[in-house]
Amino acid sequence: MTCYLGLEIGAYQALADAGPATPAELADRAGLDERMIREWLEQQASAGILRVDDPARPPGERRFELPPEHAEALLDADSPNYIAPLVVMPLGGMAAVLPQLVAAYTDRVGLPQSVYGEAMRGGRRDLNRAVFRDHLPDWIVRHLPDVEARLHLPGAAITDIGCGAGLSTLALARMFPQAEVHGVDRDDDALAEACENLTASGLGDRVRFSNQDAAESGLAGGSLLVCVFDALHDMARPVEVLRGCRELLAPGGAVLLMEPAVAERFSTEPADSERFHYAVSVLHCLPIGMSETPSAATGTVMRPDTVRAYAREAGLETDVIDVGHLFYRLYRLRPA
Repeated sequence: MTCYLGLEIGAYQALADAGPATPAELADRAGLDERMIREWLEQQASAGILRVDDPARPPGERRFELPPEHAEALLDADSPNYIAPLVVMPLGGMAAVLPQLVAAYTDRVGLPQSVYGEAMRGGRRDLNRAVFRDHLPDWIVRHLPDVEARLHLPGAAITDIGCGAGLSTLALARMFPQAEVHGVDRDDDALAEACENLTASGLGDRVRFSNQDAAESGLAGGSLLVCVFDALHDMARPVEVLRGCRELLAPGGAVLLMEPAVAERFSTEPADSERFHYAVSVLHCLPIGMSETPSAATGTVMRPDTVRAYAREAGLETDVIDVGHLFYRLYRLRPA
């Protein structure tokens, strides 16, 4: 919560931009109350996030510094070490809807994605930004070499299901300059942002976005690669979506899933990342997956056997791919 406060009031940014500051200096830079910001500075130093030059000085004379490595983690959205979304999503997105979550649990209904607002959507987008930019190209080269080679040929097509703000769609278009890439989502706000990102990218001649339901027919086929990144576990009808993905495939093509890297079986002593995924599931992914009926009610902790079962029912075979990432693993699916 205190990190969220520091991000929202601009205190971290003011320290990064102009260097170490006393409480009065930071209050002046950021337009804040001096007494309140002094308490925040001291708390951040006691938590090990900020450094202080001399703790023995009088309170108003202590100078506080944001270390470069902490500035990178909290402020640099292009860094692979950027963790601010892990602050923004729980506080700005999930905590804000806790009263509605209580009602959802007691009334036995889900919550639509729209109630979580921009903080949740933006946090999730920013958390995956570096994954799509820094990891996805290498993952495709190493684990889908046959498909990757064909995607460099003229006329290749890619479909990105659950594309959100379009960062994955645009990353795929940059990877494969010959390919036509179609991003599909059902969230109008996310698609509006995707279209803005597309305009800024200069890739508008090869990329398009549309509001369509992958669980329904109507999407054009012939894609060598159909992607669903960090989204299948949120969907009410994952089998129908995978069946739609299969129908989109060109001969020899592949469906590529990116999903949480959770263990094969439940444990009361899981990895810390799985503890995080469980919390996100309780507070966000399971409720939105249950906001429609019927629903598979999957949740974030979608274990490999669940993916295999969904794929098998959709007529697909599954290869599980461990890419060594803290949060994610890949699944390559192909027609059975």
